[in-house]
Formats: sequence, structure tokens, C-alpha cells
Amino acid sequence: MTPVIEIQDLSFRYNAAEPVLENVSLTVQRGQSGCIVGPNGGGKSTLLKLMLGLLSADSGTIKIFGTDPVNARKRIGYMPQYHQLDADFPASVLEVALMGRITANTLFTYRKHDRQAAMDALSEVGIADLAGRSFAGLSGGQRQRVLIARALAGAPDLLLLDEPTANIDPGAEEQFYATLDNLRKKMTVITVSHDLGFVKSETDLIICVNRQVNIHQAADFTAQTADEVYHHHVSMIKHDHSCFCHCHGGEK
Repeated sequence: MTPVIEIQDLSFRYNAAEPVLENVSLTVQRGQSGCIVGPNGGGKSTLLKLMLGLLSADSGTIKIFGTDPVNARKRIGYMPQYHQLDADFPASVLEVALMGRITANTLFTYRKHDRQAAMDALSEVGIADLAGRSFAGLSGGQRQRVLIARALAGAPDLLLLDEPTANIDPGAEEQFYATLDNLRKKMTVITVSHDLGFVKSETDLIICVNRQVNIHQAADFTAQTADEVYHHHVSMIKHDHSCFCHCHGGEK
């Protein structure tokens, strides 16, 4: 069976700088999901942009669903980092979700099935009742759900989320991750995190990115492994099936 993501010996650098990623190999099979973790500047977001075809590798290969990332884009849903978006954007929740239906032929004229797909996506993340609300008037957690709905509106097979919990109140995290757990049952979900944050048992792979990439089964990921990724001590405190990680010293 063709892997969802297949990367072989990939290297990338910006201009003449030192390599951001070097000799990266990564395979994610259908039915698997993963969390990309690592320190600032380690190459997490760069790796995501390579998967999206926004950047081209200097060497090596990258295939998404057996083809190059540009050709695979119609099967990819993407949620960028929250801080890259204007929280005061004057649009309703439904209008933001509908943006996930934009194609080269849309010309901002949505058909009935586009609206239905957007409403289905809002239902998927549990906020269909907010469709008529202003995006600007929502809480951080609600906005994150809207942005995931926008990514889901195009009916993707692969969902890429960049720092999805960066602006969520602690009280909303459990609900947010319950939504992600549900999505993982239906598609491949790859999340990118600035730090280890919150690692759920439902995640199959922990993808450690710090110039090079090391893959770990989530059940085998320990504090010692985290220390090796961040090059400083990380304490891991388990609560039921969750794992909260706290970094001490150095840059995260």
C-alpha cells in the first residue's frame, strides 16, 4: 500500500546558510498519525512546508500519496499557525470555513454543495451552531476549531496542523484534543508543536525534528528521549493517558 508520506534522504537549506534539514527520511503509513516536536529553529515548520510543496528540497525525494506534494495538495488540509491570521478578520464562522472550498475555478461563488461541505466540517468539530457568529467574537479555542473546519471543508485525506494549541486556554485543551482524536480515526493527522506539550496515546508516531529527524513510537517516548531532542532537561508528568512536559533551561 502506498504510504501517505514518504521522504527519503531529504536535505534543505535557505540560500547559502547551514542546512535546516539534513538526510531526513520519514514514512507515515495509512492509518497512522503523528506529532512533530522539536526546538525553535529545528526545522519543524520547514518540514511541513516541504510536505505542502511550498518549498522544494535541495536533495532527496518527498512524496505524498505516491506523488509530488503539489499534485497532492487537493488531498491535504492545512491549518497554519494561529498568529499568522488576523483574529479581527470581518467574516462569519461559515464564511471562514467556506474558504476551504476555494479552488482555481471558485471565483468566490460558492454552490450549494460547497456550503453543505463547510457546514459538515463545522459539525465535525462541534461548532455548527456558531456558523452565523463573527469569527472575531470567538474564543481562542473556538477560532482554532473554525480553522480546522476550514481545512476539513475540502475533504482531505491528510490533515496538517501547525501549532494548533498555541492560543488555546488550558481549560479548552481537553475538548480540543478530543476533536483531534476523533479526526485521527478518519484520516492521517500530523500536528506540529513548539514543545512536547500534550502527547496523546492515540498518536502513533513522535517525529523529533532538530535538523535531522528521529522517529519514535508514542508509547516508547520518554523523558530521556525528550532530553536528546531539546539538548536540555525535560520533565514529563503523566496524567492518565496524557503527558504534560515541562522544559528547564535553554531555548525550547
